[in-house]
Amino acid sequence: MNRIVPTDDVYRNVSVRAPGRVNLIGDHTDYNEGLALPMAIDLQTAVGFIESGSGRLLLYTTFDPHPADLPVDIPFDPDVLAGITPPWASLAAAVAAQVAAPHGGVGRITSTLPSGAGLSSSAAFSVALATALGFAAPPRVMAELCRRAEAAVGVSVGLMDPMVVTGAEAGKAMMIDFSTLHFEHVSIPEDAHIVVVHSGIDRVLRATPYNARRAECEAAAVELGVPLGRAEQADLPGMLDPVLRRRTRHVVTECQRVLAYADAMASGDLAAAGTLMLESHRSLAQDFEASTPRVDELVGSLASMPGVYGARMTGGGFGGCVVALTEPGALNPSTWGDRAWRVIPSAGVSLTERPAAPENFEGGGDAV
Repeated sequence: MNRIVPTDDVYRNVSVRAPGRVNLIGDHTDYNEGLALPMAIDLQTAVGFIESGSGRLLLYTTFDPHPADLPVDIPFDPDVLAGITPPWASLAAAVAAQVAAPHGGVGRITSTLPSGAGLSSSAAFSVALATALGFAAPPRVMAELCRRAEAAVGVSVGLMDPMVVTGAEAGKAMMIDFSTLHFEHVSIPEDAHIVVVHSGIDRVLRATPYNARRAECEAAAVELGVPLGRAEQADLPGMLDPVLRRRTRHVVTECQRVLAYADAMASGDLAAAGTLMLESHRSLAQDFEASTPRVDELVGSLASMPGVYGARMTGGGFGGCVVALTEPGALNPSTWGDRAWRVIPSAGVSLTERPAAPENFEGGGDAV
């Protein structure tokens, strides 16, 4: 892990861009030490940040007229974080408290990522801000920081989102084994188009059964004696609780689908990949109960269109987005207005150093 420290007479002036992500297959497997195959996308969060000697972090965003004004030495204490206003600033504070930047400054945050859509807007925000504040680390270390930050403000997320936001390569998805945090890059064929369509149901994970599903998985893991991502189908008949058995079956079969999907992509068999996406959605809807009737209807509608190989819900579920794998041009995102995007597999977080700010800089912060 490295921290970028300014010299005595200049302050850092940086521009950071962090992508969102869409998970092609492998949901609710990360916190179960299983497999997932997400990819970074060309929708992103950007932070322009100029350090100053103020001892405070002043952060502006385009999604809230109220800025965050935080001391650089804010403690990493959930009770303190819960009282921060505006509400979005609690996550910023949880990131900043762990980075422990030696200087204050002014940051301007913009984003093309829709909030509450399941495209990892919070991980993009956290990774971009941590990077802007001078935190430089491998994907697994950055992911741990972001997971702690989200947990401190009430959301027990896994490591998948910040890992891919940090470590993705352009043109590729990222297959991650969460039992070891080993990852490898999987090329996406050029004739594979990926379209994301919002279901129209916004959600904040802390207000959904997401945490309840995690608790059920933890209970099932205790019964089996292993994390669900390392369980096998032979373990299922011995489970007495039918709910825990269904949750386990989803995780076990989903990990198998991730491996098969990576093989299908490597061989260019997009029809097989699409079939696996449909199987994944059925498992998420029936065994994991993480879908909704509207999302199910959208998946079915997309899958029935000519040139669409398959579709599934993506992200934590309970609303948000559906991802479809298609032939080139099979789906026109404009059909759904501003609720659909054709996304491109993109690189992870990037930082650009700009001309250094003078020693007596006291404000500003260029938009990016």
